[in-house]
Amino acid sequence: TNWRQRGACTARLATERGRKRRIEARLESRKGKAMTERFAKVKEEFLALLPPTIFFFIALHIVALIRALMTKGTGIAPSSTMSIAVAALILGKSVLLADMLPAINRYPDRPLVYNIVWKTGAYLLMSLLIHYLERLFDFSKQAGGIVAGNEKLFAEIVWPHFWAIQILLFVLILMYCTTHELVRYIGKDRALQIFFGPRPGG
Repeated sequence: TNWRQRGACTARLATERGRKRRIEARLESRKGKAMTERFAKVKEEFLALLPPTIFFFIALHIVALIRALMTKGTGIAPSSTMSIAVAALILGKSVLLADMLPAINRYPDRPLVYNIVWKTGAYLLMSLLIHYLERLFDFSKQAGGIVAGNEKLFAEIVWPHFWAIQILLFVLILMYCTTHELVRYIGKDRALQIFFGPRPGG
């Protein structure tokens, strides 16, 4: 009888251990799946963030170079590569978030020109505000305050230079919106094949 009881206890312990192992294996599997899903999500967001960030990084360097040539000898320090990189990252993320808003992505089912014109106008207004605030920051540092800096800005800024930068930004933003809408329409894989893949007749 004792041997039978011991055998039953041993069997129960083995069953409990097996059940615990199965539960632990299930939990580990769920954790691994969750980690894989998180990694895939982070990878997807990173790859989505890469194109606009690279575009704005190059575009802002062009703007900074032209501004440096325009303001040479005025005492205004040119933007650093690090500040441009941070600005490009912020702009890239902002564009991705804005593209999810119905107010920005207003005509997804209409001909491409609708969304291109609408988004170019919206992003151009945002760039105008950012450009003005950037110049206001420069003049406020020189004048010692925001109000005095604003007065100094309107009194001393070279408006042809300001609008020249805006025209350049308009062209760059138009290029970005056109490319973005075209890729959205034909698909990323098809766009990569057109630009970088082998030609069908080649």
